Amino acid sequence: MELQELVSNKKILFITTKNIDYIRNTQELRILSKYADSVEIVCSEKENYVLRIFDVWKKTSSKRVKECDAIFVGFEPQFIIPYVGYKFKNKPVYIDFFISVYDTLIMDRKKFKDNSIFARYFHHIDEKTLRLADHVITDTKAHEKFFIEEFKGENNKFETIYLEADPSIYYPREKQKPEELRDKLVVLYFGSILPIQGVNTILDAIREFQNDNDVFFDIIGPIPEEYDKPVQDNVRYTTWLSQEELAGRISQADLCLAGHFNGKINKARRTIAGKTYIYEMMGKRMILGDGEANRELFIEDSRHIYVEMGNAGSLAIAIRKEKINCENN
Repeated sequence: MELQELVSNKKILFITTKNIDYIRNTQELRILSKYADSVEIVCSEKENYVLRIFDVWKKTSSKRVKECDAIFVGFEPQFIIPYVGYKFKNKPVYIDFFISVYDTLIMDRKKFKDNSIFARYFHHIDEKTLRLADHVITDTKAHEKFFIEEFKGENNKFETIYLEADPSIYYPREKQKPEELRDKLVVLYFGSILPIQGVNTILDAIREFQNDNDVFFDIIGPIPEEYDKPVQDNVRYTTWLSQEELAGRISQADLCLAGHFNGKINKARRTIAGKTYIYEMMGKRMILGDGEANRELFIEDSRHIYVEMGNAGSLAIAIRKEKINCENN
């Protein structure tokens, strides 16, 4: 049974440890608001994530769960279900298993060694959360397959709901380049600069265009000093933009870099980058990393170009081909 059927005409208690305007929260709240009878939200505005978790625990513990028909736990149910799940007794529990804590902290970001006490603990809460949930939402079928195999998930519990960009902010619009960029191929990338994204691959590709003034790179995100970003006349770095400003900059681009481009982290192959949905919503041409998750939704064509993940040379070649295409059109 799909989520919309499960929540239809029910009173839902929605719990999340992420800020309420997070893209996945807003997407799921749109679904719940459309199909459920009512939605009550438990969240926290504390800036520190650990304090936010404790705040959500406190609020959930004092909540009269009897008054709702079902529980939906959004971002990181692993920090809710094993700790305050006793409150949900005899109530159906639906979760968004958007990320695995074990996969993210151990396999992706390598914060702790595999087989350490922390690794075993994170693996345990991932497995326990999946076992206790009645319905599990994932963002890709590749992730669903991994979670079933790695954490002994039950096949019939899973449903894939792909991310959606906010259509009120990100929509097709006329390309209005500033005068200084009018005759250049504008290549844009934005992100939070996490290892999975493979930003080093992008920066290495940019270096190959050091003397090419017909290509301009617009890079948006907080790039740390250790990334050794190339300083060139044809690159602009911006640390942060509001969503509305970001949409404006994306509209100026001829080509957008979606990724993920990290060729060493397996999670990169199982994930579709959130920015990909934004580029798609805005009708932009994009370059994607050749992973199984991307191919669930995007067929290689004139707007969707695939490159080998982790290969800066492959990315640079794809950009050059787009430059030639623009010159010939």
